[in-house]
Amino acid sequence: MDGFIVIDKPVGLTSHDVVSRVRRILRQKKAGHTGTLDPFATGVLPVAVGEGTKAIPYLDESTKVYRATLILGAATDTQDHTGQVVHAGDWRHLGPQTVCDVVSSFTGKLSQLPPMFSALKRDGVPLYKLARTGREVEREPREIEVFSLVIDAVDLPLVTFTLSCSRGTYVRTLAHDMGERLGCGAHLTALRRLSSGLFNLDRAVSLERLKELAETGSLADVLMSPSDALGHLYALPLTAQGAERVRRGMAPCREDFEHGAGAGIPAGIRLRLLRDGIIVAVADSLAGLWSSDTKNLRLLRVFN
Repeated sequence: MDGFIVIDKPVGLTSHDVVSRVRRILRQKKAGHTGTLDPFATGVLPVAVGEGTKAIPYLDESTKVYRATLILGAATDTQDHTGQVVHAGDWRHLGPQTVCDVVSSFTGKLSQLPPMFSALKRDGVPLYKLARTGREVEREPREIEVFSLVIDAVDLPLVTFTLSCSRGTYVRTLAHDMGERLGCGAHLTALRRLSSGLFNLDRAVSLERLKELAETGSLADVLMSPSDALGHLYALPLTAQGAERVRRGMAPCREDFEHGAGAGIPAGIRLRLLRDGIIVAVADSLAGLWSSDTKNLRLLRVFN
């Protein structure tokens, strides 16, 4: 079994917990998720199984969509409701329009300081482990981008909004920063990931449903192939002989492609090499194809 299954992660489980359960349900040794969701968060968690794990570094998950609810009046050390309150402030003088104006202003390119309670590492140690011991270390701000932000509901002190943002954005840090700008503190009470790249809730299944599908032999209904998951990459069809050469780790030449496919592709393009619609490798073009008789492709990852 090779490909991706989108799990609708429940509250309370870590992303690692979900992968362990998927591995057990599917009886797969190779499995991994494509991006961490906090334990308190729910929603889209793509899990790769088998050869799908090789495709993870080449996915296009540059855009993620979340629905979040923040509560005004308190900042916590984790920036969500699971943490300890580190600052409390009065929000009652704030009107709905003022709050909406501030929340809506968090769009475009922003500088964000990653939270201590995160999976980022310092000298090989996850920051959250340092945070649990009471340590705080210096972190470098990172540029993120919020492509859009729509306020769904305002029932002060609660504000619910949906945002589309770049990979690496901490939504709970956005909520924390919104609270700081309003002067009363804020933290997230709920977070649901609606999509991550092409993976969305329409394709998602619960762990319970996954178990049912596995027991009835219906997993094909929810399994996305590695080739489909990498559909943003330009596809080149290999001949049978070319596919065999590539699977042996040999960079292909013009004769290895059907009907001279790829002619004119410039340098610096990432490609899917396919045989009968099944991915054989991911490669980069090194020069215009086929500008010479030399091999113009560098293999990045070969699939079995």
